[in-house]
Amino acid sequence: MEESTAEIRTPLIKPDEDGQPSSSQSDELLEAEENSPVRQVALTVPTTDDPSLPVQTFRMWVLGVVSCALLSFLNQFFWYRTEPLTITAISAQIAVVPLGQLMAAKITKRVFFKGTRWEFTLNPGPFNVKEHVLITIFANSGAGTVYAIHLVTVVKVFYKKHISFFVSLIVVLTTQILGFGWAGIFRRYLVEPAAMWWPANLVQVSLFRALHEREQRPRGGVTRTQFFLIALTCSFAYYVFPGYLFELLTSFSWICWIFPTSVLAQQLGSGLYGLGIGALGFDWSTISSYLGSPLASPWFATANVAAGFVLVMYVLTPIFYWLNVYKAKTFPIFSDQLFQSDGSIYNISSIIDSNFHLDIAAYEEEGPLYLCTFFAMTYGVGFAALTATVVHVLLFHGREIWEQSKSSFQEKTMDIHTKLMRRYKQAPEWWFWLILVLNIAATIFACEYYNDQLQLPWWGVLLACVIAFVFTLPIGIITAITNQTPGLNIITEYIIGYMYPGYPVANMCFKVYGYISMTQAITFLQDFKLGHYMKIPPRTMFMAQIVGTVIAGFVYLGTAWWLMETIPDICESSSSVWTCPTDTVFYDASVIWGLIGPRRIFGDEGTYGAVNWFFLAGAIAPLLVWVAQKAFPGQEWIRLINMPVLIGATGMMPPATAVNYTTWIILGFISGFVVYRYRPELWKRYNYVLSGALDAGLAFMGVLLYLCLGLEGVSLDWWGNDLDGCTYADCPTEKGVKVPGCPVVY
Repeated sequence: MEESTAEIRTPLIKPDEDGQPSSSQSDELLEAEENSPVRQVALTVPTTDDPSLPVQTFRMWVLGVVSCALLSFLNQFFWYRTEPLTITAISAQIAVVPLGQLMAAKITKRVFFKGTRWEFTLNPGPFNVKEHVLITIFANSGAGTVYAIHLVTVVKVFYKKHISFFVSLIVVLTTQILGFGWAGIFRRYLVEPAAMWWPANLVQVSLFRALHEREQRPRGGVTRTQFFLIALTCSFAYYVFPGYLFELLTSFSWICWIFPTSVLAQQLGSGLYGLGIGALGFDWSTISSYLGSPLASPWFATANVAAGFVLVMYVLTPIFYWLNVYKAKTFPIFSDQLFQSDGSIYNISSIIDSNFHLDIAAYEEEGPLYLCTFFAMTYGVGFAALTATVVHVLLFHGREIWEQSKSSFQEKTMDIHTKLMRRYKQAPEWWFWLILVLNIAATIFACEYYNDQLQLPWWGVLLACVIAFVFTLPIGIITAITNQTPGLNIITEYIIGYMYPGYPVANMCFKVYGYISMTQAITFLQDFKLGHYMKIPPRTMFMAQIVGTVIAGFVYLGTAWWLMETIPDICESSSSVWTCPTDTVFYDASVIWGLIGPRRIFGDEGTYGAVNWFFLAGAIAPLLVWVAQKAFPGQEWIRLINMPVLIGATGMMPPATAVNYTTWIILGFISGFVVYRYRPELWKRYNYVLSGALDAGLAFMGVLLYLCLGLEGVSLDWWGNDLDGCTYADCPTEKGVKVPGCPVVY
């Protein structure tokens, strides 16, 4: 379809007054003058292509498979530890460059079976950028967490129930590959249109260009490659301070230092356990761990996140807390713990019977479950973000989706990148449908034949697939434009918790199939767009993604199974290292939503029934923006209000904390507004390169610190390693409530 500038929700390049080139001009001239209508893409992505570059080479396969397997092993190995470490694909993206160049220099150039249809060579020439992109696609498969491992760990370790390796493998592979079917169906909406620009991909595109393109050093400046190496070295050297020597840099909460005995001051100033007023994080892992790189976020998206964060954290939370809504003062102002009515921690194990069902008598004796007001409100925010996403997409993108659907079998206006990709054979849509049908069939077989292990009935599988199918497109649009992804985990838990209560394993299965297949689809679509920008043949991309996903599934599960079988106290409180923090949260969620059920928490039998009004509020909010835009068409800023992003800004809290947001917003403002507006050439050359260098330096030093010091248990015990330094930030303020380590208010 033809895209007008009014329909694209990003800053655009204005069309030339001279109009479009005539049809008689050459393709080269077309490429030289055409560009993406999205300004950030136009400044970053090249508009040229060399179809003659070899892609499926021997070194691509070797380095791709090794990168995928190594990252899968390392990420799963670190995942169970108290301080989990994620090694990103950017680490492999950098490390394979010298290896690829070495293989190009040393491997024989001999041509085997010359003159026959099976002719091939192990070394077709210099290591090129398209090989590099495919290796990175493999690495991306190993860098992303395999969510279904949480289910296997919880069943095997926490519930101590039997689940076989074969059943676990089916769950892991089907959840990962199922999203591939959704991705193939929605390619025409989320990859080909220029307005779907996927900001995070521009970091990797900049890095590819810095590593492969030769450029002349500007006078008084440095090339992008030189800048990348300088920034990488600085990031690598600096992380030894927040990562080991001076961990207080992770959350610099200076208000707590000024008021060391004040509960109120520490609630306001703590970056980890409070509202984070004035708290800053001088640690790239703190800044980018939950929201991604602030340098990759367009300013309008950063502004929406900032507005949502301020609204929830600094307006609603203080009001609800100090008005003592839901006995808020009895609990910490910010916490992800589950409480009893007196402020003590809820004993979950006491309400589970021998069959891993809810013990009604024990639950009534223990009393209702309470959350801190902020935690309850984040569930409400999740409800609102869900309905806001659907309504926003219908109002602001409904016509585009309809036009794209009608024109899918017709000639339509394409941007320069889509035109260049037309040179290659497309991966036919029936490939994706076949994968989808086979995966759904395998999932239904596993859930029915091994129902004693998975508990989920066949209709639950189909319902989960329907939810994933319905929400992949709207959430994909939000992600492709804003770099923020609303989650489905809460709504999937909510639905199956009402429909099938008392079955925690079924609740986890439903969440994995409903939520993760959609998340995987978003990941695949983002990789499709990266290949689109870098002009990778679509069928080759298809192959790399499928093979990488299968390898990652086997390695992730094999590593997790090995650790669970060989470490006796893994995930238990007595363990000093292998405490499985994320799996513990997953287990708690299965108890809340699957065991107790949403009816006893958010329904007519629960304390937090009013939170359901957030569904309605989320549906109304985009409508108000749409009406305001129609009423005041000259106000451009109204058009950039994105309610799903604004409402869902705090969706990652907890486990994310205030300091993760404050510093992220500041850096996002400096990069996306100040530098982008006032020094665009500087932003164009160095912004995304800097983001990649910071990621890589952190990853390399993080691995080095763990291998050299973490494995040996070597640590420093001094005040500079006292994270946050806010001792009383998580204390209650209600009169008479007694909590160990906290002053009692009388």
